[in-house]
Amino acid sequence: MTQDLKGVLTALATPFDSDENIDFDLLRKVVDRSIDGGVDGVVAGGSTGEFATMSGDERRRFVDTVIEHSAGRVPVIAQTGATSTREAIALSKAAQRSGADVLMIVTPYYEPLGLDETVAYLRDVAAAVDIPVMLYNIPDATGVNLDPDTIASLADEIPHVKYVKDSSANWEQALQLIRHHGDRIGTFIGWDSYLFSALAEGAAGVMAGAANVVPAEIVSVTRKIRSGDLQGALAEWERLYRVIDAMISVPFIPAVKKGLELQGLPIGGPRRPTAPTTPEATARIRAALDALNEEDQ
Repeated sequence: MTQDLKGVLTALATPFDSDENIDFDLLRKVVDRSIDGGVDGVVAGGSTGEFATMSGDERRRFVDTVIEHSAGRVPVIAQTGATSTREAIALSKAAQRSGADVLMIVTPYYEPLGLDETVAYLRDVAAAVDIPVMLYNIPDATGVNLDPDTIASLADEIPHVKYVKDSSANWEQALQLIRHHGDRIGTFIGWDSYLFSALAEGAAGVMAGAANVVPAEIVSVTRKIRSGDLQGALAEWERLYRVIDAMISVPFIPAVKKGLELQGLPIGGPRRPTAPTTPEATARIRAALDALNEEDQ
């Protein structure tokens, strides 16, 4: 990767077959759908991809498949965080060897940690590699919030900490990252419903699970914002928001998978114990997609 990461990154969904094994042939189609839609990068093994349900070997093969199939068409961001420093380092080194462009490192989850322990983990994992690192802040899952000043201090301390994905759903915190620290770290907002606001405020980009389902539409909004056509972008966003709101208002991973199915690419349901979308949620997602698709014709 020869330039800074920016724009729309798809948090790739994971296809499973009827036995809940990863369907790698379908995964390649999921990758192609996003790249053909014009996204600026794809994320392998993120939360939308159900990484926490996977074995270490599955995570490695997933990343390798995405890198190989992307074939340099867009940057690949590999999510390599884990519940232990040891495992996160092993996954990060493997992804670097395989050719990942950026490593996204979620902080440990399940076992409650303090901020000092979390920062030590990030220092240790980042020190084990030498490609760009994206910090992944998702406090609802990890129990620890990486505040903007802590993120900025890590970027100052570790030269290849270049980006942060902020999934805190705290808009004030996101604005502080963008406005106060945008000169030293690129902020990607990981909450799909903030997509328009984040880009209009000058975020480096967005990481969207919804980009599996409506990649070209999200890219179109992004390009209009970057060209200065805020009025045109807002008009498109008002139509697109109904789809994103329908998916984010219910359990998100099964909603993304249902959205892909409704768009003509069935990839199976989520791994148990996560349940598929309810009939009511499916009907809402279908109605939003039908309205968007009709307006696009």
